[in-house]
Amino acid sequence: MIDGRFEVVGAAGPRALFEHLTPATLSHGYLFTGPGGVGKKTFARELAHSLLCVTPRRSLLGWCGTCSGCVQFEAGTHPDFYAAEGQLKIGDRDGGGFHDSDETTARDLVRQLSLHSYAGGKRVFVLGDAEFTREAANALLTFFEEPPAGVVLLVTTAAVDRVLPTIRSRLVEVTFPLLTEAEVTEVLRRHDVAPDDAERAASIANGSAARALGYLNEDEGSTRDAAIAWFFAAAHGDEADATAWATRPTLEAGLETVKTLTRDWIALGLGGNVPLLARDQRERLEALAPREPVAFAKLLAAIGDAERIARTNVSPPLVADLVRMALAPSSSR
Repeated sequence: MIDGRFEVVGAAGPRALFEHLTPATLSHGYLFTGPGGVGKKTFARELAHSLLCVTPRRSLLGWCGTCSGCVQFEAGTHPDFYAAEGQLKIGDRDGGGFHDSDETTARDLVRQLSLHSYAGGKRVFVLGDAEFTREAANALLTFFEEPPAGVVLLVTTAAVDRVLPTIRSRLVEVTFPLLTEAEVTEVLRRHDVAPDDAERAASIANGSAARALGYLNEDEGSTRDAAIAWFFAAAHGDEADATAWATRPTLEAGLETVKTLTRDWIALGLGGNVPLLARDQRERLEALAPREPVAFAKLLAAIGDAERIARTNVSPPLVADLVRMALAPSSSR
């Protein structure tokens, strides 16, 4: 019997919660929320592995690695494990399942939920970065109101406000916090990143392992550099062209960089030895002219509005321009 294989970095709170549960007290569905890159999907998959291990254990978490359930899970062939990512919608596609599929429909999920376990144990569904259309949510209401025995649904999202109330209210919500810098470094180490590169990326990742890995990728690292250059140009009142970072694929990451710089600018204005999230930009932030509290409040509100609008079909450069107007020195007067 081996219980020590559950090794998700961070997630101390969620782990403590599930360590105190038993199969009898486990809910039918959980909603894992928190920023991107903090281990929600990793935790969900390892929890699924734990639930499908058939070796008796003291804890709900962990697995033996040798039983039939573990062998099938690690091979990606377990008949009682289903995983998908992205939007869940109503569709006409006919298929037997959706293992890591590009398209997931509510009809697929409803059909799979109605089946009995092939192995005689639990059936586990992981929906990563899930978005439910209203029609899909309505199609699943029967499951949420009368869940089949032995089924566990694990849903992850970095945008909990986009989860429809009919879904959110019927799942147990578990929040995942940002990772510490040391935890991000540990994740990068497990990805065989060189120590110096791991420390550098972790120091500017703002608690997200995914963001740290992205910075090590040339394209995503360039997005951060472009957003930083735009931020300081806008803050100085110079011409600021956002097209290098304000694109549909990079808008969210760019806005996160701008928000991080704004937070550090405010922190420096408070005085004292304040730890910064973007330490590599300290000198440039200190050189910026101070702003009145009302100007900073306006800027933070503009960034929040931009993050919400970014989830719509509004042009990314127009979203960035909303922040630029609040960043411009004239807006502080």
